[in-house]
Amino acid sequence: MYQYTEFDRQFVTLRAQQFRDQLERWQRGELSDEQFLPLRLQNGWYVQRYAPMARIAVPYGEVSSKQLRTLAHIAREYDRPEPALLAQAQATQDELQAAQPGLTLAAAPLKYGYGHFTTRTNVQFNWIPLSKAADVMELLASVHMHGIQTSGNTIRNITCEALEGIAPDEIVDTRPFAEIMRQWSTLHPEFAFLPRKFKIAFNGAEEDRAATGWYDIGLQALRNDAGEVGFTVKVGGGMGRTPVIGSVVREFLPWAQLLNFVEAVVRVYNRYGRRDNKWKARIKILVKAEGQKFIDEVEAEFRDIVEKDGAPHTITQAELDRVAACFVVPELRAANQPSQTDVNAKAYQRWLAQNVQAHRLPELRVATLSFKRPGAAPGDADADVLDAVAELADVFSAGEARITHKQNLILPWVHASDLPALYERAKALGLVQPNIGLISDMIACPGGDFCSLANARSLPIAAALTELYQDIDEVTDLGPIDLHMSGCINSCGHHHSGHIGILGVDKDGKEWYQITLGGSDGSALSGPAHAGKVVGPSFSAAEVPGVIEAVLDTYRALRTSAAEHFIDTLRRVGHDPFKQAANAARHTQHRAARANEEALA
Repeated sequence: MYQYTEFDRQFVTLRAQQFRDQLERWQRGELSDEQFLPLRLQNGWYVQRYAPMARIAVPYGEVSSKQLRTLAHIAREYDRPEPALLAQAQATQDELQAAQPGLTLAAAPLKYGYGHFTTRTNVQFNWIPLSKAADVMELLASVHMHGIQTSGNTIRNITCEALEGIAPDEIVDTRPFAEIMRQWSTLHPEFAFLPRKFKIAFNGAEEDRAATGWYDIGLQALRNDAGEVGFTVKVGGGMGRTPVIGSVVREFLPWAQLLNFVEAVVRVYNRYGRRDNKWKARIKILVKAEGQKFIDEVEAEFRDIVEKDGAPHTITQAELDRVAACFVVPELRAANQPSQTDVNAKAYQRWLAQNVQAHRLPELRVATLSFKRPGAAPGDADADVLDAVAELADVFSAGEARITHKQNLILPWVHASDLPALYERAKALGLVQPNIGLISDMIACPGGDFCSLANARSLPIAAALTELYQDIDEVTDLGPIDLHMSGCINSCGHHHSGHIGILGVDKDGKEWYQITLGGSDGSALSGPAHAGKVVGPSFSAAEVPGVIEAVLDTYRALRTSAAEHFIDTLRRVGHDPFKQAANAARHTQHRAARANEEALA
């Protein structure tokens, strides 16, 4: 993982000190709420439905055991609401439950003292008081972490696919390019107040595991016929109210021109992007509206940067080498831990097949720890689990873990001989569910339980579906299925790209849910990036599990064999049979509810 330089260390330390000064001036009344708002946002501090939410940047998902322990300390000591605030939040949740009966798991008490892994490989905390924010930022800076530009209308945390540097199908390790771009874009004065937030993703492998089509700028590495490294540049992807797949604006951009070209793209967006309507302010709206004219403007700006300005941000080989040297391969030694695991047992073999991947180094493996388990929301890890995972990283993975955009953690440097011992210790933590890529490995945002933007709760639906699909034989038989869930149209749960998507909507002041089918993130399994289509009207919270069951029962009835995946069956037969099954399930549940009411009467 990236090793901080002395400059990096000074930078985040000074930024934390600056934030403390801003916070204290606000507390003294020297800064108004309006003045303090952009300052805290640019350091990752929101004020959400009940309490502040802190978003911590984890570039490329890479996190050390020391950083995990610091996150555990923050969860344990700082992610603690005032009792009165927690009581108020719980009362609100109980009111929501009373207004939408039928989903009994929704009544679970609100939790605190944990971190939440997001789809952009950040870590969020939901209960840290703003009065403690500066203390937290200084703690993070002490282990080379921060929240800089994790919110606000700036270039956000730049992401890569989780297997960069270790994937067998890697074309080039894009982390050095992403790090150069991160350094260039951080506190960039020209791009500090863009029309809206701006997200960039890199993918360095043959398979697109970074969902580049869904980003404002998606950068896919490739080699031309001469073997030279460059990038296919996609611009204008995004979810939200208007899901759009990014348009290819350059088939092959030489790597040395990466910053110059991205500057041209962002500069054109900054110049012409709408600022009068936040729903139409993302670059995807500009690209969709202007088409070729937008591409022509970018090319003209790029020519000016190169010819008139002298290409000031050209990446030299020396600079690439300098940054690449900061991504060191750790000292790799087998742990040789004793284990009582029966390596021939069905459970262990299932885990190997589903949660363990090949590595570019033949003697190593990549092991995924599943954070999709009963009793916890997708991507949640309390302080004790964070500490325990740090220990696993130290013993089995050279002190490194990585957060994935699927809200799990991987250990990227595991010796194949240590897998039985790792399995045994991870099993004691409840992290070996053999469900990676299956229906219960769902993505879900925090939703209405915490987010002030959400129209509906996501976590109760996730809990109900997790409870419904506990039979691993059934889950395995269903095969690969991406289920993504968002609490509102902002799409933090990436519902548009799910084979099955669930979107929370507001209808007459109550929580309802739209179901979409056929989305894709661009991976090899799913095919080119594509937005799912809505099936039927919205459903109540109590109806959603039955509707999902009906959709999957239809799949089992229509597939040609167990080898035909859900997404392939859907594309072969079309949406109509699934739409009919979803609507029939609703009517069946309505009839059952009426019959129950009549019996009680």
